[in-house]
Amino acid sequence: MSKISVAGVRQHCTDLLEYSTETKKRNFLETVELQIGLKNYDPQRDKRFSGTIRLPTIPRPNMSVCILGDQHDIDRAKHGGVDSMSSDDLKKLNKNKKLIKKLARKYDAFVASDTLIKQIPRLLGPGLSKAGKFPTPVSHADDLTGKLNEVKSTIKFQLKKVLCMGIAVGNVGMTSEELVANIMLAINYLVSLLKKGWQNVGSLTIKATMGPPTASSRWDNEMWRLLLAFHSYIPGA
Repeated sequence: MSKISVAGVRQHCTDLLEYSTETKKRNFLETVELQIGLKNYDPQRDKRFSGTIRLPTIPRPNMSVCILGDQHDIDRAKHGGVDSMSSDDLKKLNKNKKLIKKLARKYDAFVASDTLIKQIPRLLGPGLSKAGKFPTPVSHADDLTGKLNEVKSTIKFQLKKVLCMGIAVGNVGMTSEELVANIMLAINYLVSLLKKGWQNVGSLTIKATMGPPTASSRWDNEMWRLLLAFHSYIPGA
């Protein structure tokens, strides 16, 4: 697959937003997902990549986060209207795998006080790690709102057993330029993780939650040639 043009991505984003906000507006905020199909990659033999990157604009503002904190951070969480659990709350789970799995499913991400985070494996076992939701540390000196926004704006690429993945890169409440910037940065980072870069990219599709993955939001070799290397992308270009 060839590199893609910023102008092309911008047009796709404009079309997607027009469909989701005007043609077929829903009564909830649709997430925009980047769907990736890889090729020439063997998950059994090749190294499985994993990496995170922070996007300029939060893709999912309503993303649920729970703070596993000491008393100071629990007080801060309550003041900010954020769910929280103390070490005593975690102890009550008694390392019950079903309860820990239920906890992992309840929230999209976790943040833990740096005074508590080293105790998480002992209190909960590997449950959160297996779910890919091991907490992000926060110190008393950190701005809690800023840390939560950092967590909400960070996306993770991880190759498992299949050659396809879907990553939330935005929502239909964003502007076209915000969506373009998020998508370009996400793709750029993904390609940097791949063994052979663009040669490992089979297809890229952007799709709103209820929107169709039409040809207008899909790129492949026949549709896009080498027009502009997106690593040189500047918002507004």
